[in-house]
Amino acid sequence: MSSPQEPSFRESVDLMFNRAVALMDLPPGLEEKIRVCNATYTVRFGVRLRGEMVTFTGYRSVHSEHMEPVKGGIRYAINVHQDEVEALAALMTYKCALVEAPFGGSKGGLCIDPRKYEEHELELITRRFAYELAKRDLINPSQNVPAPDMGTGEREMAWIADQYARMNTTDINARACVTGKPLNAGGISGRVEATGRGVQYALREFFRHPEDVAKAGMEGKLKGKRVIVQGLGNVGYHAAKFLSQEDGALITGIIERDGALFRPEGLDVDAVHNWIVKHGGISGYPDAQLMEDGAKLLEQECDILIPAALEGVINLTNADRVKAPLIIEAANGPVTAGADEILREKGTVIIPDMYANAGGVTVSYFEWVKNLSHIRFGRMQRRQEEARHQLVVDELEGLSESMGKTWSLNEGFKEKYLRGADELELVRSGLDDTMRIAYQSMREVWHNRDDVTDLRTAAYLVSIEKVAASYRAKGL
Repeated sequence: MSSPQEPSFRESVDLMFNRAVALMDLPPGLEEKIRVCNATYTVRFGVRLRGEMVTFTGYRSVHSEHMEPVKGGIRYAINVHQDEVEALAALMTYKCALVEAPFGGSKGGLCIDPRKYEEHELELITRRFAYELAKRDLINPSQNVPAPDMGTGEREMAWIADQYARMNTTDINARACVTGKPLNAGGISGRVEATGRGVQYALREFFRHPEDVAKAGMEGKLKGKRVIVQGLGNVGYHAAKFLSQEDGALITGIIERDGALFRPEGLDVDAVHNWIVKHGGISGYPDAQLMEDGAKLLEQECDILIPAALEGVINLTNADRVKAPLIIEAANGPVTAGADEILREKGTVIIPDMYANAGGVTVSYFEWVKNLSHIRFGRMQRRQEEARHQLVVDELEGLSESMGKTWSLNEGFKEKYLRGADELELVRSGLDDTMRIAYQSMREVWHNRDDVTDLRTAAYLVSIEKVAASYRAKGL
């Protein structure tokens, strides 16, 4: 358990905001306008289930409308409460500003344990929740656009989109009322993996800068780096999978609800994931050492620690024993404000959640644009690209013939070069570009200001300045 003086998640966000604005020259009124949550709606609704009426409590918080629509996920968890939803909405404001997604910040939550309900029951609950929000314009393509979060996914988003469309039969942009939908319901390629892919791109960009790697007491590239992942849900699984399969990193530890797996030579991420899907947990998994107390693995020696599930897993009780020189926050708020201070004093480099898990909202932005434009990415230009590339290949092959075939195109070049970019490749390109530019904006502040010693403060400074500029432009 966390000690009594541990700040709550809401207090942690406020403390980090305060630390950043203390270094800025904002008028007090504007600072307060950016800080506060504009509105939080609590809805209580009944659903008839198993022969009785069950009342559910849900929230939708709008932190900032400096840009509209506002954007943020809906989480299904038994411990959802107003303070958490408001803190997450604030993080969304700063996250969208940092990665230049043109949204304000919002968040939603429903107090429910989704594992206790059948699929048809969850659909009834989700549709009723969507109805309660939509009739208050808290789901609307031009005002408030939810997405998946903890406990929700493509299925729930499809139900919400359909419920909105039923209520707004003449809205041609109805599909844009929510993102993270399945492909056949207006979704976009690469959305499911987006947050995990964003974590990978964030680490790649970090390792492109030897100066930054040296600050974490490391050298070299991602290949061979030992990684421990806490939480093998959607985000943790994809981050671990891509880092191990595409970048050569070693996933030495995986922490789950029922314990942790440790293998110094590296774990097979897909095998572990399949085992969890089949058995409901990691217990009994062969080929790795099982630790009953999973949290202890957070303190194991490694190069990169990826907390990818819950808030506050690194706190005052364990921060001084965390040995990883680099932590990347794939979850929202996994390091409390108190732990953040301890780790900074130790010299640990933390790539903050506001940036690290922004892949989800970035690709959600692409999906929203796709829905509003009513055409999939790549449809207009893909074959034209291929035709132009074919001209080059034809010329090169003609040149090879005229030179008596003394040289020829490398094997595989022709196939790769001729293929025009499809939607998935364009989404990945856009996400990679976004993560690179956002990181560069943070590191510029980190390296060029003596009063900024960490990436989190740099991220807050960059994002708050952008929000402030929006409000100034509005005349507020």
